Amino acid sequence: VNGHHQENGMENMTLFEVVKMGKSATQSVVDDWIEAYKHDRDTALLDLINFFIQCSGCKGAVSGEMFRHMQNSEIIRKMTEEFDEDSGDYPLTLSGPQWKKFRINFCDFIAVLVRQCQYSIIYDEYMMDTVISLLTGLSDSQVRAFRHTSTLAAMKLMTALVNVALNLSINMDNTQRQYEAERNKVIAKRANDRLELLLQKRKELQENQDEIENMMNAIFKGVFVHRYRDAIAEIRAICIEEIGVWMKLYSDAFLNDSYLKYVGWTMHDKQGEVRLKCLTALQGLYYNRELSARLELFTSRFKDRIVSMTLDKEYDVAVQAIKLLTLVLQSSDEVLTAEDCESVYHLVYSAHRPIAIAAGEFLFKKLFNHRGPEEEGLPRRGRQSLNGSLIKTTVFFFLESELHEHGAYLVDSLWECASELLKDWETMISLLLDEPMPGEEALTDRQETALVEIMLCAIRQACECHPPVGRGTGKRVLTAKEKKTQLDDRTRVTEMFAVALPLLLAKYCVDIDKVTNLLQIPKFFDLDIYTTGRLEKHLDALLRQIWEVVDKHTDTEVLEACSTTYHYLCNEEFTIFNRVDIARSQLLDELVDKFNRLLEDFLQEGEEPDEDDAYQVLSTLKKITAFHNAHDLTKWDLFTSNYRLLNTGLQNGDMPEQIVIHAMQCTHYIVLWHLAKVSDGSSVKGDMVTLRKQMRAFCLMCQRYINSINTAVKEQAFTILCDLLLIFSHQIMSSGREQLESLVYTPDSSLQAELLNFILDHVFIDQDDDNSTDGQQDDEASKIEALHKRRNLLAAYCKLIIYNVVEINTGADIFKQYMRYYNDYGDIIKETMSKTRQIDKIQCAKTLILSLQKLFNEMLSELGFNFDRSSSAFCGIKELARRFSLTFGLDQLKTREAIAMLHKDGIEFAFKEPSPQGEGSPPLNLAFLDILSEFSSKLIRQDKRTVHMYLERFMTFQMALQREDCWLPLIAYRNSLQAGADDDTMSVISGISSRGSTVRSKKSKPPTASKRKLPEGQQFYCSSSDAVWMNREQNVQTPVMMHSPHLTSTVLRDPKKMRPEDSYTATFTMPAEQHPHQPAAIDYNRRGSGLMEDDEEPIVEDVMMSSEDRLEDINEGMDFDTMDIDLPASKNRRERTELKPDYFDPSSIMDDSVLNVSMF
Repeated sequence: VNGHHQENGMENMTLFEVVKMGKSATQSVVDDWIEAYKHDRDTALLDLINFFIQCSGCKGAVSGEMFRHMQNSEIIRKMTEEFDEDSGDYPLTLSGPQWKKFRINFCDFIAVLVRQCQYSIIYDEYMMDTVISLLTGLSDSQVRAFRHTSTLAAMKLMTALVNVALNLSINMDNTQRQYEAERNKVIAKRANDRLELLLQKRKELQENQDEIENMMNAIFKGVFVHRYRDAIAEIRAICIEEIGVWMKLYSDAFLNDSYLKYVGWTMHDKQGEVRLKCLTALQGLYYNRELSARLELFTSRFKDRIVSMTLDKEYDVAVQAIKLLTLVLQSSDEVLTAEDCESVYHLVYSAHRPIAIAAGEFLFKKLFNHRGPEEEGLPRRGRQSLNGSLIKTTVFFFLESELHEHGAYLVDSLWECASELLKDWETMISLLLDEPMPGEEALTDRQETALVEIMLCAIRQACECHPPVGRGTGKRVLTAKEKKTQLDDRTRVTEMFAVALPLLLAKYCVDIDKVTNLLQIPKFFDLDIYTTGRLEKHLDALLRQIWEVVDKHTDTEVLEACSTTYHYLCNEEFTIFNRVDIARSQLLDELVDKFNRLLEDFLQEGEEPDEDDAYQVLSTLKKITAFHNAHDLTKWDLFTSNYRLLNTGLQNGDMPEQIVIHAMQCTHYIVLWHLAKVSDGSSVKGDMVTLRKQMRAFCLMCQRYINSINTAVKEQAFTILCDLLLIFSHQIMSSGREQLESLVYTPDSSLQAELLNFILDHVFIDQDDDNSTDGQQDDEASKIEALHKRRNLLAAYCKLIIYNVVEINTGADIFKQYMRYYNDYGDIIKETMSKTRQIDKIQCAKTLILSLQKLFNEMLSELGFNFDRSSSAFCGIKELARRFSLTFGLDQLKTREAIAMLHKDGIEFAFKEPSPQGEGSPPLNLAFLDILSEFSSKLIRQDKRTVHMYLERFMTFQMALQREDCWLPLIAYRNSLQAGADDDTMSVISGISSRGSTVRSKKSKPPTASKRKLPEGQQFYCSSSDAVWMNREQNVQTPVMMHSPHLTSTVLRDPKKMRPEDSYTATFTMPAEQHPHQPAAIDYNRRGSGLMEDDEEPIVEDVMMSSEDRLEDINEGMDFDTMDIDLPASKNRRERTELKPDYFDPSSIMDDSVLNVSMF
């Protein structure tokens, strides 16, 4: 606009550039335009038209001649032809702060323009008519950029007009009131001229109102009605967002079923962002109680849809649906049925925290926010308080939801809206300890257990200030206010429960669930308060109660809770340490003395131990084991007694399984604590030798127990043995601990074989064959538990493979089960393969091919050498090979040597055994080549030729001529090696290929002098190097893969110098010489192009798409009248004329970078 801000040096800038820069206030930009419009309205309007065209990303401009003589449709067609083809982006879709600000400025400009023109210009029947006509035409364009920009502009224009209409309505009401007041005066005081003026003013306002309504109708019917069902979700979202604004601003005109239906229909939209706009629009209406009263019909019609959206697959939509239902609940209690509410209640247990918090707020509003008159005047705290009844309600809800293991989730969901209630621990303690008042119903045992769990979860949430495990992304940094609240809560918890906890433990001493939860509370204490608050006597009471719990219980969970509590209280930083340490030592002294005494009686020769003795030994051993987990008991020298117990169990074979299991676990802890002392240098001389002896003796003991009759004992022995082998492997010397070298324990071949056999016998079994469930196979929970155990056993063994404790090739027996047990162990086996490949690519590849060979041999022994290659067994091995091939990824250079070695081993295996039918028949394992061909696509082109040469060393002249069915595997394998060896097949390399790698022309540019050619002597490398395997070591009976020359002709363009669309890698090879005995390649068994599925070329879609192609993203009830065109169709045609030379063609020019890769 000429004349814009001349003082700022912007006199030659267009409206688009001024708004884009955003340096001038929108008000002044609009004022300048209005001045220009008053001076020359055609020129100013032309600027405004070009503003909308340029905001769409179009580089063309509407001339004055076009404006005067062409229709809007002709102008739009002309602008479409001149649309920028370089990119599919336009201002509204560009990212970055500048373009986000542009969108805001664009919307502000339209709003301010209407506001500044509302008293005169918009009624001149020229400016608004022209703008609305242009935007309506653009919004129906096939070009997405025009459609998107004009729809946004039209909707913002409509919103601005709604504001004008609202002001007119208010002015009309005021004028009417003034007129009525003046007319009601007595005749003597009535001013007739004022009445005339008011009548005239009202008439003018009515005419303006009619004109504004006509404009709004034109926009609504010309733009909204078509674009709210546009093919582009963002355009639909704009429409729904703005209609929500209109209904909220001018409810008298828009808040009716004629407009609400569009929001209701669009709640079924297939795009989450559109459904989200529907919900936020409705929230603005339901939030206002006056407006919500007028939504009764809409609510009854669409309530079920809103309720179902609480389970929306888009989390943001589900959250807003719950918030909308909360607003509906506040507006009326009767609208939502009990079933509707229950569908929201269970979402408090959702793993997605925003959904859970929204559901928690709904629950709080529904159950806790209604106070009757009888609840007024109740005490603030204690059993009889209002909180007391609310806490009971929480407990009842928790129990009725039947998800008792997720108390932490319920507390977290309610925390933001009901933290004061959940932190009323005084009332909770009162409900647990105080006797009920006359007429009050006492809590049942089940309700008390639930209350203790909720209390513990609330304490944890207050003291840790982060969501429970599985909900949330981890700990966040607390603000200063949150840290102060956390410290205050921790102090309150300590002061309150230091006194109450001993009393609670005394009351519930024999209840396993309650005691286990109560014993977790001390870890949230601030232990200094015991001293500063003079609460030592309460500490002594707590220690006495823990002693009582240990004495009365044998449950492992309770004992470990006691052990953990002692561990937390025995902190040398606090003054209470000595007091707690003495109590702990006394307790352990008593336990160890009792254990040794019982053991002597139990192991006396010649006497049959009775069940009572066994129970006493087991209960004491359980307690010692639980404490040994968290406390160092080495000074009590428990190794001798435990080892003696285990040894006796082996000799007699009648030791109760639980005693053996806990004795193993206890001995395991003894060894680990001993190792900890040796590692940190706190041990005395001779401790290293003692530890070495004890560790090796214990490993041998576990090895012997692996062959036990009892399954649980065998599993315990196996797990502990795997852990010990891992801990005492060569890794123990890492991080500067070379002094521990003497402790390294490497399993011998017999132990490795035993471990592997255990896995094969106890892990890779059918569910029905598993006897560990003791006849409860029908119980789904026991099946899941048994599978969990087997997964742990397999994981323990796979860790030995990963950390190179056992030979990598032992993994062959594991890998071969990948397909058969994919559902149960697929993730573990796949991760093991991935880790072993990181350790040693070649050894991993050899292990994979070995696993396939094992399966092949098993199939031969089962079906015989005349098996059918279409049998399920053979097809299963072939499918497994395909899966193995996929795990090598796309980067062929990284896996080059490994893949080549895999083919070498496979070829040798295929020709290893002669035919059982005599000379002239195929070798016994020849069909294995069919399996091996699954890996051919992973070979780069040079290596295919080299592998082919290696294959021919095993072939006779007669073999090359064979065409019978039994020779098809050889033919197919040879074809797989030749596929791509003589053409221009690309070597796909991950990380360098990009979406620019489309199907390219085979015609390449002729070489130019500016490009570097291959040095003389290397030009025929490929054909000469192929003879390397043929000529070297010809006297060796079993061929071995040879090293090829270091330099290969693999072209790898520098990724840093490449444009995205050029990012691919080509391999350069010279044409291969045909072997004299090699027949024409016949491919009987190829699948597609020979590439794995993940390697397929991307399909380039034409941007000219019809609306029918896009309908799948829209609700089926909507029919569309718009085609979605992101760019003119000439984009692809132009791109194809600018294709780069084909670097896969041998005649192409080499780049300056040549990658030197050794073959084997």
